[in-house]
Amino acid sequence: MSTNLLSGEGGLPHAVFLQRVADEPATSPEVRLGQGAFLALRFVDLLAPDREPPTPDVFRYQWAATERYCAELAGEGTEAAHLSCIVRATGEAHRTKDMQSVAPALFAYALYLEQESHFEESEDALITMINVGAQRMKTADAISAWMRLGRVRRLQADFDGAMMAYAEARRAAERVGDRHSVLLSRVGNCNVLYFRGNLPEAERGWRELLSDASVAKNRTIQAHSHHGLGNLLQRRGQAHDGAPHLWQAYEFYEDESDQLRVLNDLGISLLAIGDVQGAERALHEVAKRDRADGENRFNSLIELMYCASFRRDRLAFERFREECLDRLSAMVPNLRADYYLKVGIGLARFGNFAKAESSLRHAFEIAAAHALHELTFRIERIASGLRECESPDSVELAAAEPRLHSDALREVSASLAALSS
Repeated sequence: MSTNLLSGEGGLPHAVFLQRVADEPATSPEVRLGQGAFLALRFVDLLAPDREPPTPDVFRYQWAATERYCAELAGEGTEAAHLSCIVRATGEAHRTKDMQSVAPALFAYALYLEQESHFEESEDALITMINVGAQRMKTADAISAWMRLGRVRRLQADFDGAMMAYAEARRAAERVGDRHSVLLSRVGNCNVLYFRGNLPEAERGWRELLSDASVAKNRTIQAHSHHGLGNLLQRRGQAHDGAPHLWQAYEFYEDESDQLRVLNDLGISLLAIGDVQGAERALHEVAKRDRADGENRFNSLIELMYCASFRRDRLAFERFREECLDRLSAMVPNLRADYYLKVGIGLARFGNFAKAESSLRHAFEIAAAHALHELTFRIERIASGLRECESPDSVELAAAEPRLHSDALREVSASLAALSS
């Protein structure tokens, strides 16, 4: 393992959890939970292999103090339960000299933080798991930690860090002959290339991966590959080729959250070819089935807002715009940029060009700050032709006569109609 892949920016370890005080009153549950997380992870650090083992008295003192603080948080919900679990697992690991009990507790906490959009904190928990576990945890746990670290870094637009994490996951998987995890690490690499805007390399990677997964009859990787290809082709202006890939991904996926994610992307592709009814069927299915605020739901609301402006439905556009705005602070950078981009397009469609241009500038600033290169190019291109949105003719024609000019597209449209009936 390369330790410089995990090197932080210096300063106090786990200080990211103390940053909550900048956003909340000092006595709020969020701040107290952040302080509890800081103490719990500092307690875990006592087990790190690169530090002098603490004396029994020092360990017992820190254990008691951390456990007491976490016990005071007992009524604060899921995060408090995770922290108590981490403290218990750390004490047991010290007693038995077996570090393997700590990894699952830290991983579960990292997943919780990611779901709550605390991406920097999730990264910190995963790095703690890797540093403390070192060579002492199960290889499967190490692979999972590196894979999740890659995802969390990608969500923060730390693309170099994500690629390094996926490379570590792949090396660990290759050492033990875990072919499925090797393929999953390649999925991660392709996603990074795609979000970074390197579409030619991403397409090459997805097609190679689909071929390998088909030979191996690996349905999960086939689903990911179809999903990636479908999104990439849509982004390239080939939505009519991409949509059937997305429906195939839906049929290959077995996990509902994955199915909802690809339905959202299918809605985007169908809108691009003018099938507004099919797009809204897919997006409303996501909004109906995914009640938790997360990436799937955020995406569906943004796209439903975009569909409303496509149909020139000002009331629905404003309703979805407000729903998205209420959730904006929890969105990852690419979603925030996408929101402002589609607000800008919508405002232009309704003739409010001054506010539209302001929204597009905001989208560009977010995309540029997070090195979302393909998105910055797209925003620039749209901004330069913004006033063309004033003419509804081409949009209304597309909405009235969607270009379902292949059997595969007609099958997708019919399947969606059956799904939502």
